[in-house]
Amino acid sequence: MATREQDVRTWSMLCHLAALAGFLFPLGSVIGPLIIWQIKKNELPEIDPHGKEAVNFQLTILIVNIIAGIAIAAVLGIGFGFGQFWRSPFYAVGGGFGLGIILVIINLLSWVLAIVAGIKANNGEFYRYPISFRFIK
Repeated sequence: MATREQDVRTWSMLCHLAALAGFLFPLGSVIGPLIIWQIKKNELPEIDPHGKEAVNFQLTILIVNIIAGIAIAAVLGIGFGFGQFWRSPFYAVGGGFGLGIILVIINLLSWVLAIVAGIKANNGEFYRYPISFRFIK
């Protein structure tokens, strides 16, 4: 395999795996792939679709986290006071804790999908994440 081909595969893989930076600091799951994509997309144009796909998926997960966080806060009555005055329709799923469990599962799934995408990129394949909005085309 040529050196350039190996570089493309390695950096494509890192575009996806950089999402695991979310373990280290807040918003790292979006900032990591974005930085790698922006640094390498001009030098190695083959990385461009991988970077766009990784950033789009991580932005989708970030939006899901924000919406779910607001919903959990509303159901539990943290800061908003909604849950203190009447029962929410989400009360049946554990007073917000059920939503929290669903959110944890979604985040675990996003990390697993980032690893799968990284492995496929290292094999020279393109991986399209399921349920990802295409913010960057």
